[in-house]
Amino acid sequence: MTQNNSSNALKIIPLGGLHEIGKNTCVFEYGDEIVLLDAGLAFPTDGMHGVNIVLPDMTYLRENREKIKGMIITHGHEDHIGGIAFHLKQLDIPVMYGPRLALALLEGKLEEAGVADRTELRTVRPRDIIRIGSHFFVEFIRNTHSIADSFTVAIHTPVGVVIHTGDFKFDHTPVDGEKFDIQRLAEYGEKGVQCLISDSTNSEIPGFTPSERAVFPNLDRVFTQAQGRLLITTFASSVHRINMILELAEKHGRVVSVLGRSMLNVIAHARTLGYIKCRDDILQPLHVTQKMPDKDVLILTTGSQGEPMSAMTRIANGEHRQVKIREGDTVVFSANPIPGNTIAVVNTIDKLMMNGAKVVYGKDQGIHVSGHGCQEDQKLMLALTRPKFFLPVHGEHRMLIKHSQTAQSTGIPAENMVIIDNGDVVELTKDSIRKAGKVKAGIELVDTSRSGMVDDRVLKERQQLAGDGVVTVAAAVTNEGRLFSKPDVHLRGVVTSVNPEQLRTRIQDAIEAVLSDRWKEFYSTFEGRIEIDWAGLEVQIEREIHRLLRRELQSNPLLVFLMQTPDAPVVKSTPGRTRSTARVAS
Repeated sequence: MTQNNSSNALKIIPLGGLHEIGKNTCVFEYGDEIVLLDAGLAFPTDGMHGVNIVLPDMTYLRENREKIKGMIITHGHEDHIGGIAFHLKQLDIPVMYGPRLALALLEGKLEEAGVADRTELRTVRPRDIIRIGSHFFVEFIRNTHSIADSFTVAIHTPVGVVIHTGDFKFDHTPVDGEKFDIQRLAEYGEKGVQCLISDSTNSEIPGFTPSERAVFPNLDRVFTQAQGRLLITTFASSVHRINMILELAEKHGRVVSVLGRSMLNVIAHARTLGYIKCRDDILQPLHVTQKMPDKDVLILTTGSQGEPMSAMTRIANGEHRQVKIREGDTVVFSANPIPGNTIAVVNTIDKLMMNGAKVVYGKDQGIHVSGHGCQEDQKLMLALTRPKFFLPVHGEHRMLIKHSQTAQSTGIPAENMVIIDNGDVVELTKDSIRKAGKVKAGIELVDTSRSGMVDDRVLKERQQLAGDGVVTVAAAVTNEGRLFSKPDVHLRGVVTSVNPEQLRTRIQDAIEAVLSDRWKEFYSTFEGRIEIDWAGLEVQIEREIHRLLRRELQSNPLLVFLMQTPDAPVVKSTPGRTRSTARVAS
């Protein structure tokens, strides 16, 4: 491949969505202009204590904020729009173009975060072409996915047309009747597509992904067999699934109560826009359905992924104030666990069964299908667009590799594609595609208050607290370099075979050893005045205590050391080798 001047290249820089599932965020840059495609979030892993959501590191965009001309939104899933409100607190994005449902959901998020005035939301419809900056023209092409109103985009750039599939599958019998615009894809393939950027989520699975409609008869069977109350949980954003559930509720004469803020929000917007259609009297509050016979009640709720604060999880734990599981209830999980959530989901199922519910779950029940295309869907996308270059995205590393192998089987040469990670800079020209450096990429963590970012130091402290506990030591030192009294030692969450009193004595001995052996290093006189380096002494004592704890406890607990001095008390917190200092009143 020839390597052209970088100034004539389109830069494609993913900041999220590579080697992972979630936080899909991509930068398209040409000259002095940047266009963003989506800005999603991911959910925390078990080790991210107190973290609510995970965002991509946006340092590159903060450093190049003056270049940002606008954003393209493909659809309304949280892993594609969930980070936007947070990013707008740091960046101005002049305009965002996206489908009606996605922008309706996004508008509420922006207003709640107080950043609605930092961008302009513009709705697009299928085959609309919009201009962003002077270098980018974007056409929105209807596709089919597990949420209504979803798009693939054709981005016209100075180096040619780049098609980004967004999340997709080829559903020929969509619930809402909005079919994939295959004709438009084929027209682009006939004219010439420079590069295809494509969803890799199901690249390991052979065949086609089944139509969403395939779920309907299996759910119908569940409705028929349920004798008592029916509780169904699915993704709040699965508008098509929710529409079918409401259709079945009407067919079987059940009244529906909806639990969960996100579910209520999506249903309200989807009904307004016409993506969910049902009689008004089908939806009733809990206090109404609680007075009805069990056989006439359906409770539709969030919690299909075992989220700790979701309605279904609280019901399973017996913590929901209004809904308690009882004998005869049928609970349906119309969703598969996403990676990392399996344990939480099976624990929830176990608790529901222990409380007397019949639980319907699992792939063999046919009550869930994916919204992402499998290998044959991916081959069809490649055959329709016939790209010169190929870039697999949205997936873990093995998924990207498998997708690239599928692309090669359709005739795209291996040298015409690259496997990349978050932060990699891909340079695309009319003649070449190559990796050309890397920008800062990683994660930014938002705590459970949703108001503050969790930095590495705080996360490390939380991990230490969870893993090894905390030791608090308070000691008072006189101007003569002696302990005023025995140090106060407290252990919380620390597993030890050492007697606490023995540990207190050893800590006292360690402090006294520093005072007797090294006091002269911190004590001096100058022109008749006594000067004591209390800060330096504190650091030295802290080091000795930390060495002692590691030796005695065979672990690395968080150490909180307070030294009371005649001048002022000082609190120091030491997670491993990292310290933070704060002065408090006497």
